[in-house]
Amino acid sequence: MKQAQISRFGLDHLEVVDVPEPKDPGPTEVLVRLRAASLNYRDSLVVEGKYNPKFPLPLVPCSDGAGEVINIGSQVTEWAVGDRVLLTFAPKWIAKEATHAEMRHTIGGPLPGTLRELALVPETGLVRIPSHLSYEEAATLPCAALTAWSGLFQFSNLKPGEFVVVQGTGGVSIFALQFAKLVGAKVILTSSSSEKLERGKELGADYLLNYKETPEWGKEVRRITEKVGADHIIEVGGAGTLEQSIAACRPFGVIHLIGILAGKSGELNLLPAVMNHLKIQGLVVGGRKAFMEMNQAIEVSGLRPVVDKVFSLGESAEAIRYLRSGSHFGKIVIRI
Repeated sequence: MKQAQISRFGLDHLEVVDVPEPKDPGPTEVLVRLRAASLNYRDSLVVEGKYNPKFPLPLVPCSDGAGEVINIGSQVTEWAVGDRVLLTFAPKWIAKEATHAEMRHTIGGPLPGTLRELALVPETGLVRIPSHLSYEEAATLPCAALTAWSGLFQFSNLKPGEFVVVQGTGGVSIFALQFAKLVGAKVILTSSSSEKLERGKELGADYLLNYKETPEWGKEVRRITEKVGADHIIEVGGAGTLEQSIAACRPFGVIHLIGILAGKSGELNLLPAVMNHLKIQGLVVGGRKAFMEMNQAIEVSGLRPVVDKVFSLGESAEAIRYLRSGSHFGKIVIRI
């Protein structure tokens, strides 16, 4: 079979190679023919050795994968040959909360990732694909969509009419926008690109903020919300944007801390967070049960993920370079 792998850290060392196919599945294992994968910022960091330089090499990158079951172990009862499935990011993370070990047992590092034709996985490391989605669309769900869903519905309880500030137009942010609109929430979208803001408006964003034109956008959020503040902030910038998120959030509101795209360190005035009883909730994907609940909501609503561009397996390095450019809107997919 073919797989993309790195034998040394660095994007220049990402290559497609031929390797032996996996052995037959064990009693509780499932063999999946992967059809598509999608990229997250984590994948770029893993390839460069910046996420965890102790990950074992050679390593197959990428944590999102969709495919079909082609063989099952003798004790597998949940899956049948032909089922369309998604791999879970952390195969041992089942319920709402998890241990350190369960959260760190993840595909795409340290476990082999999804840029390969065949994968042996435990039967509990899969969920069913929403029936209306293609493999390319479904492959966007395991990390970005589940992160947004976990924040808004597992660790919070987003309600109709509440205000959600969504930073940027990457995978997590666009899913947060779509999920918020599903339940009738109001979305304030921020971006440095007027073109991307207009595309966000087409997806239902109610208010648009260009943070280059309005650097202190926290004040503008308070103006939009009649000095109340937003109920939820989808925070993907980290230290570089957290102060504005704190300024934008209402008392007892939630800042969903997902990324650090604008930096890991910086001078922060945390007193307003204390005085306003803000909850800052760190998020890294979620468990299998939440994944299944999210997929049910996606199927019932008919929601379709936003796929920006599709690459081939041989173009994996090019796809990661495109991810790094930041020019994408939604998710980048690799067809396998």
